[in-house]
Amino acid sequence: NEPFVALTTAFTLDGTASEIAENAVLETPIHLCNIGVAEEGVALSSPRTLVVAGKNSQIHFIESFHALADTAYLTNAVTEVVVEENATVEHIKVQLESTAAFHIATSKIHQAAKSGFSSVNVDLGGAIVRNNLNVVLDDERCEAHLYGFFRAAGSQLIDNHTFIDQAKPNCESNELYKGILDNRAKGVFNGKVMVRQDAQKTNAFQENKCLLLTDDAVMYAKPQLEIFADDVKCSHGATVGQLDEDARFYLRARGISEAKADSILRHAFAIDIFDRIEVEAVRRKLES
Repeated sequence: NEPFVALTTAFTLDGTASEIAENAVLETPIHLCNIGVAEEGVALSSPRTLVVAGKNSQIHFIESFHALADTAYLTNAVTEVVVEENATVEHIKVQLESTAAFHIATSKIHQAAKSGFSSVNVDLGGAIVRNNLNVVLDDERCEAHLYGFFRAAGSQLIDNHTFIDQAKPNCESNELYKGILDNRAKGVFNGKVMVRQDAQKTNAFQENKCLLLTDDAVMYAKPQLEIFADDVKCSHGATVGQLDEDARFYLRARGISEAKADSILRHAFAIDIFDRIEVEAVRRKLES
């Protein structure tokens, strides 16, 4: 029922499917690299991806989006991940599109009993970006961990919408999204956790933090909880602020330049997200 998913379906000519066998433990990550080429006029790309992690399997799955030129085009991606019983999946999505490009991505995650899913979503490019991440914890003893980071400048807009459906009892979810906005950039975080009536003993945590480097940058934060069960532990929160002047002064007083001091403080703010990435090569690249 989502129009951009339907648009991808209409224009998909092929796709990528990965089926992980039961009990398989993949030491090497699967890396799906999407490279946008728009040489003449405006182009549309509709990548479609399916990952099925069999029972007791463990995988690291990386999606990265790149551009060969700073041109305008639309990437409309759909990714579906099925995490079967007792399987563990780490999904890393890195968006490094052209700053003139438009990026819309929908990810649908379905978890079976005792499964674990971890998502790290990083946005550094794109003129207008919209990420829709939907996770269904559809059996007992599931865990879902959602982390995100975005860095925007100029007139970029980074829009993150997440939905965690706590459908069954004894499940846990954690969510932390952070952003740094410069110039006239705008950020959006709309995170919703639904705890259904039968989902007793649910533990859900959600937090959004954003750093504004200028007075013209704007952050819209809307964390949401919709709870229909009574025996749960749920919390959410959002903070928006600027660089700590005392911390900046402390660094400057020790001979560190203003640019370097600001860089250190920005890195310290973002490190919480990058530390969640288990694939070392990806973590080092993003930190740099």
